[in-house]
Amino acid sequence: MLRKQLLVCGILSSLFYAAMDLIGGLQWQNYNWISQEFSRLSSVGAPSRHLHLILSVVYSLLVIAFGVGVWKSGTNKRSLRTMGLALIVYAIVSWIWPQFYPEDLSKHVSEFTNIMHIALTVVTLLSWLIILILAIATLGNRFRIYSIITLLIILIFGALTGPQGAALAAGEPTPWIGITERTNIYSFMVWVVFFSILLLRGQDNASQKDSPRNTPQPNGL
Repeated sequence: MLRKQLLVCGILSSLFYAAMDLIGGLQWQNYNWISQEFSRLSSVGAPSRHLHLILSVVYSLLVIAFGVGVWKSGTNKRSLRTMGLALIVYAIVSWIWPQFYPEDLSKHVSEFTNIMHIALTVVTLLSWLIILILAIATLGNRFRIYSIITLLIILIFGALTGPQGAALAAGEPTPWIGITERTNIYSFMVWVVFFSILLLRGQDNASQKDSPRNTPQPNGL
């Protein structure tokens, strides 16, 4: 039961992230989800920063709980345990960057807080890639195909977001950075939901196999 509750946190985490995005944007009078990136919601001076810092703690705790659930599901699979650890690392990074290294558009990109923000973003992407590559290598055929598609989306839209990030740092227009970045992010968020469901189904199947009615009874009973 505990493992099942931990795995449900994967679904809740993605839904909570979407709520963070929506609520944070509504704190701005003219926030644009198409042309402004998610990290702008916690940037220095943003009207949504204070609320975002509170919500990001909840999100990180949900992902950590899910990571523990994935790790506990990998009793006989080292790959699942590694995926669980990668999720925990991602969760910790998701808490660190808005708290200590927020995006600061009033400063040059070479300023320490902006450099660390970029570095932690890279760590986030690497953790996603590790999780997806392990899923492709070890999970079933249908989910493997879905994981490959998700990985390609992240790589393609990550490549599209990169140049816009450079333009943003230079003070140039970035009319599509919000949509390209969010396509990248939400492709992984949706993947987490389906991964959670996959593990929950696997646990339910295991529970049915271990239930008393499925256990051979001694002769005469």
